[in-house]
Amino acid sequence: MRQRLFSFIMMNLGAFLVSINVHFFLSPNNLATGGVSGLSIIMNDLFPGLSLGLFMIIINILLFIVGVIFLGFSFGAKTIYASFALSFYVWLLEIVAPMSQPLSDDILIQLIIGQCIAATGMAIVFHQQASTGGTDILALIFNKFFNIEVGRGVLLADLFIALSSAVLFGPQVGMYAFFGVILNGLVIDYTLQQFNSNKEIVIISKYSDEIKSFIVHELGKGATIHTAKGAFTSDEKEVITTILGRKDFSKLRGFITQIDNRAFITVHTMNEILGQNFKRLA
Repeated sequence: MRQRLFSFIMMNLGAFLVSINVHFFLSPNNLATGGVSGLSIIMNDLFPGLSLGLFMIIINILLFIVGVIFLGFSFGAKTIYASFALSFYVWLLEIVAPMSQPLSDDILIQLIIGQCIAATGMAIVFHQQASTGGTDILALIFNKFFNIEVGRGVLLADLFIALSSAVLFGPQVGMYAFFGVILNGLVIDYTLQQFNSNKEIVIISKYSDEIKSFIVHELGKGATIHTAKGAFTSDEKEVITTILGRKDFSKLRGFITQIDNRAFITVHTMNEILGQNFKRLA
């Protein structure tokens, strides 16, 4: 129950961060950087009678209907909730803090700040095994019928929306929108890496028994041991491989420094780890 509550809070936090970007940074500058929000900004300019938040709700409903027709219910309840939470927060901000003009005359700095906020929010939602919906559904349809990778499908949909903004709002705004799409992807990847900050550590030391004992008994983690031979000396040595989080790695490094400052250590940041005590395979 506590885990579900935490996931619910984090999804709302992520959706709210994305809505801040849409309301305060993208919409006032007509920056359609992809997704349902970008498409809604374009539609809101063409049909100004409805608010941006209501356009997002309508488009999400239409996309989910199309998704059910072509995909069934393959997208989860969390994604449905997160997408409508985003639309609701945008609509709420329009009421609570209406924007009559951009925050500043510098579109680029607004784009960078806004996209960094939104990408962080999207990464938080992704970390809860959900997404903000929208063009993700179109990408899944492309994947099913045209065998286009989902990530590439999302990018194509977002780039098409950015191109539409260039036609509607002019080439300068369009170029900013293209830049926003790319920046968004980069910041999402970086933020997700911070969530999954496990490191693979490979250690060669003459005090391997002490290091193994520290990993198992002090850190409560496992390790893999294998024997290797040095190319220069032909000496056989024990090689310890373990996977640790950032905090445990800091403790291990401090311990090794105390007992063997000549130890050989390599460290690799892992993008994803499946199985055992880490992320489930399914």
